[in-house]
Amino acid sequence: MGKVFFIRNTGSNYGKLGADALELLKRIVAETGHVFEKEVPIKVHFGERGNTTFIPASAYDGIIRYLKGQGTEPSYIETNVLYRGSRTTAADHIRTAKEHGFTQIPIVIADGEIGTDYDEVRIDKEFFKTCKIGKGYGKYKQLIVTSHFKGHIAAGFGGSLKQLAMGFAARSGKLAQHTNISPIVDSSKCTSCGVCVEKCDFGAIAIDDAAVIDPKKCVGCAGCIAVCPQGAIRNSWKGVNFLEKVAEYAYGATRGKDIIYISFVHNVTEECDCIGSPMKPIIGHIGVLAGKDPVSLDAACLDLVQKAAGKKVFDFGRAALAHAEKIGLGSAAYELVELR
Repeated sequence: MGKVFFIRNTGSNYGKLGADALELLKRIVAETGHVFEKEVPIKVHFGERGNTTFIPASAYDGIIRYLKGQGTEPSYIETNVLYRGSRTTAADHIRTAKEHGFTQIPIVIADGEIGTDYDEVRIDKEFFKTCKIGKGYGKYKQLIVTSHFKGHIAAGFGGSLKQLAMGFAARSGKLAQHTNISPIVDSSKCTSCGVCVEKCDFGAIAIDDAAVIDPKKCVGCAGCIAVCPQGAIRNSWKGVNFLEKVAEYAYGATRGKDIIYISFVHNVTEECDCIGSPMKPIIGHIGVLAGKDPVSLDAACLDLVQKAAGKKVFDFGRAALAHAEKIGLGSAAYELVELR
């Protein structure tokens, strides 16, 4: 059972949110006797250009000052995205990050300019024997992995596990997790507008009487689902095991690493911060949680969100928690310690 620390915060002041995150970090350091290495990157999500609900750079100011005060050199670290957008290459990714205010410390794009730099990490699990992890992560023993907890069209929710799995994987590793996911088109809803064709980077979609997706070309990035104005495209999950694959890549990302996890349950949207347009939160602000067990942390965040929503939102994502527990990544059971 993992211990999860929680500070309730229902306000919209990001400076206060950052102060709460720092308080949680200090609590974990005090409880575990954690001593920081010379270099400690902070895993973040910079937000796709056009997105407005990602956790802003100001929320990290306190943590950055604290790390520097410990004699540590912090940096931001990320990997490039699979789909076409403002974070597909390292140059564009860094440009977007700086546009969004992430200028306080250096930025490391761990899988190189076009996402092809990786180390293979052996895990010998059910779906993967090895994981292709961004090469830039290899030099670090310690990390702080921060997450904006929210919904995700494929994973149910985006939290610590997804930050590890997708956020540490190189492009080929992201593709491996998406293997066999070919979306389905509801022809009764499709208007043949062609937006999905324009979005697809892999030439997998054509327009006939309705959009037609070629499963041999489709890599399952879900970009077409995100942009379809009619909601005519959805994923088919039969035989895919995407959530289990996410859990195994998350496991691979943690091998040999000492990680502290912080999750912001704030502006909870139905979809992730990769969506390049404003989204309306379905839940406002709950608070900040932190711990050393990513499975316990995600389970606690999900329970709090479902309690606030009054219904089982994002619940199919629990399959990732179950598989993560099965393979030894952590425990879905947790002790919630509310500091205030």
